[in-house]
Amino acid sequence: MTGRSIGRPITARSVLSVLVVTAIAAPVAALAIRAEPAAPPPAAAPADTSLERILRGRQLVATHGCGDCHGGYSNPNAPHYLAGAMTPEQEFQIGPFKVLPRNITPDNATGIGRFTERQIFNALRYGLRPGETPDVEITSHTPGEGNFPANPKYLAVPMPWPAFRHLTDQHLQDIAAYLKRGVRPVTHRVPDSEGPPDFWAGEYTAEKYGTYPLPEFPAAQEPAAP
Repeated sequence: MTGRSIGRPITARSVLSVLVVTAIAAPVAALAIRAEPAAPPPAAAPADTSLERILRGRQLVATHGCGDCHGGYSNPNAPHYLAGAMTPEQEFQIGPFKVLPRNITPDNATGIGRFTERQIFNALRYGLRPGETPDVEITSHTPGEGNFPANPKYLAVPMPWPAFRHLTDQHLQDIAAYLKRGVRPVTHRVPDSEGPPDFWAGEYTAEKYGTYPLPEFPAAQEPAAP
């Protein structure tokens, strides 16, 4: 019995057809693979816009009593909001010295408009008067160390910067942003305050006002943690 092959005989033409189809199909498949959608990138953190920073600073100024001394209390509608002392009732008598709250609106001539946000930050963190302190990042907390002025000129005693310095960097940056960019400038020149020749350096001692940062808990007058 004679055997019989199954299917068509393989010819040169059929081999060529297979090669042509394969040559066409391979790039198409590669394109299909490349066309698959890529995985979405991770969501970016929300941007910290200027308005968000100003609004946070506004809340901090309202809740930390800035307007109680500098004018307008917590009322940004007040006509002389944060414009400094205007009546004798706003003056402070510190020993023999008369001290007047400054105009902290961003007026260039009579307020803080000529200072940078970094200088305002330094005033709140280190108590350094912005008019006598360069626009630099302070690298120490001790006079004469790093670039901390050897003979610092501090803000007058009624300014509660020893408390403000314990706020976070962001809090102080937000306050500076609000005072510079979120308050309407008011032209009002406050007379210079009186003060000791050392610009209050003898007043601001660690023994009296504590250190920054705070000492480790528990300190001498704190009970042990439960």
